[in-house]
Amino acid sequence: MFEKIALVGIGLIGSSLARVIRREGLAGHVAISTRSAATLARARELGLGDSYTTDAREAVRDADLIIVSVPVGSSGAVAQEIAPALKKGAILTDVGSTKASVIAQMQPHVPDGVHFIPGHPLAGTEKSGPDAGFADLFDNRWCIFTPLPGTDPDALEKLSEFWRRCGANIDTMDPQHHDMTLAIVSHLPHIIAYNIVGTADDLESVTKTEVIKYSASGFRDFTRLAASDPTMWRDVCLHNKDAILEMLARFSEDLAFLQRAIRWGDGDKLFDLFTRTRAVRRSIIEAGQDIDVPDFGRQAVEHPSKN
Repeated sequence: MFEKIALVGIGLIGSSLARVIRREGLAGHVAISTRSAATLARARELGLGDSYTTDAREAVRDADLIIVSVPVGSSGAVAQEIAPALKKGAILTDVGSTKASVIAQMQPHVPDGVHFIPGHPLAGTEKSGPDAGFADLFDNRWCIFTPLPGTDPDALEKLSEFWRRCGANIDTMDPQHHDMTLAIVSHLPHIIAYNIVGTADDLESVTKTEVIKYSASGFRDFTRLAASDPTMWRDVCLHNKDAILEMLARFSEDLAFLQRAIRWGDGDKLFDLFTRTRAVRRSIIEAGQDIDVPDFGRQAVEHPSKN
């Protein structure tokens, strides 16, 4: 699809893209750039690209598609760095979990004639780095675009087709709507997980050994979310703070309702809530966004050779 694709950032998302691009033959040349020499060396050992550099400007030179896969707080600095080397007609996109902030950071630096199309693949694991990626990461996941006014429809369609060939489904949203939606389906669950795991760690009456020993329950699944990349999630909180604070306020109100039901022994309210939320889980399975097997498919994912 493209003569040259430049991947700026080679963590979980970037390295997964490198693998699926290679598998599907989507580029004649894949240029990889990251600031860490050690990470770059590992990407080279894994054979993820065709050229490797710590100079992002060098990586994007003559590239037809540039995908920025860095923590959202670094988006503006990256855009400013690579802007002079972007060729006219190139497509510039990102994979950030917040969109209004990324647009505000990147758009001022995008040269005329370059198609800037903000994007966000809703896919990931708690692991990070070039070793964490895999080619199937985007299969049947959503990639959301938040195109700016005046976006070239041909460029948007070409980028959409690229992500389809990577396995993703495509949707478009207004940036603010995206950020509010992701605040509830992604950002808030991670914040709650970080908080509950931190609370357990702080409790002097429960030792770390006991937390680990008895974690074969709901707590274990919170720790998976809480193991996600700290830099990435720090930036998400800082760059989508209005939407996150709104969702935290709503969550706090709903938590107070649950608190009262438990305090006053209102079994009917508890049962109604648990029944309603159980239906949400079934809807997610029916939408193909998870699998209905014991233990949430953990054994199937972590030990595929056992199937």
